[in-house]
Amino acid sequence: MSNLEESIEFYSKFFKTKPVKIRPGYANFAIAEPPLKLVLFENHEVAGSINHLGVEVFSTTEVVEATRYLASEGFDTDIEDGTICCHALQDKVWVDGPDGSRWEVYTVLADASETPSLAGDETRGSTGSLTSNATETAPCC
Repeated sequence: MSNLEESIEFYSKFFKTKPVKIRPGYANFAIAEPPLKLVLFENHEVAGSINHLGVEVFSTTEVVEATRYLASEGFDTDIEDGTICCHALQDKVWVDGPDGSRWEVYTVLADASETPSLAGDETRGSTGSLTSNATETAPCC
């Protein structure tokens, strides 16, 4: 993480809580809901190496509530309803975090037999599970 102040601001809004400890080049969050320990170490030479991170919630209603909250905090939201990712049908919302990290709040609606490509065309197979006609996989989890 290259900018501690920017990261503290993002994660404070995203998780609706402030760090429990801040020191030069360091911030420690003890997040109650969802249960998560997040520790940040500032390094100006190397930006974050995480592809994306997710918070799984129990319902589409919670995804919608998260979307409204994140938008009210000034985040640009990218909503995906009924998308297939990680071999599951999901509703989700994405926001961009510090150093280009991607965060999603999502719920799993059903199992899916395949992960589609970005240009994929999903269809329901004979078992009722969603499948893809695509050959490339999408950049999800």
